[in-house]
Amino acid sequence: MSDLKVLSVQKRAGLGKGANRRTRQEELVPGVFYTAKGENIPVQMSARALTKIFSQVGRTTVFNLEIEGEGTHPVLIWQTQRDPIKSNFTHIDFYGVDLDKPVKITVPVEFSGVARGTKVGGKLETYREQIQLMAKPLDMPAKVTIDISGMDVGTTIQIADVQLPEGVKAAYDNNYAIISVLMPGGGDDAAAE
Repeated sequence: MSDLKVLSVQKRAGLGKGANRRTRQEELVPGVFYTAKGENIPVQMSARALTKIFSQVGRTTVFNLEIEGEGTHPVLIWQTQRDPIKSNFTHIDFYGVDLDKPVKITVPVEFSGVARGTKVGGKLETYREQIQLMAKPLDMPAKVTIDISGMDVGTTIQIADVQLPEGVKAAYDNNYAIISVLMPGGGDDAAAE
């Protein structure tokens, strides 16, 4: 756990709209830390430090939240709010995790290669750009890469077909398509002939 990134935060006393506005004027970002036991701790942190750690860990990587006077806790970024014009963080929620219990997280999908079917006139149809995975927090991948170079016209990769790292499984009730190569303009009629 010592090799995890660390974000230092302070407890905040003022709650509500007025107190949060004053916090933002001081170039601090208000937030809430939700512990694994269900407690809520209002916190504030430097906007610069938050932006830096968010660019390094994103929403899928565990890091340590060091609360002044409270100790260090492993967390994930749960929810963010940003200014619509400046794109600065206006509020953030941290979710405290137990490193031994699995969590469900939405992870981005990246496609690598060029599908063989697109070289003969097929059209690549992407259905999902993110998938939900379940794993222990330290085993969670930052993204899932799917190789599509072997896909011909009429083939589909479904969530059950995706190769995931050991200890990671996809969270789904029904098997669903992630990406397909289709023949444009009536691919079903051409397949029937």
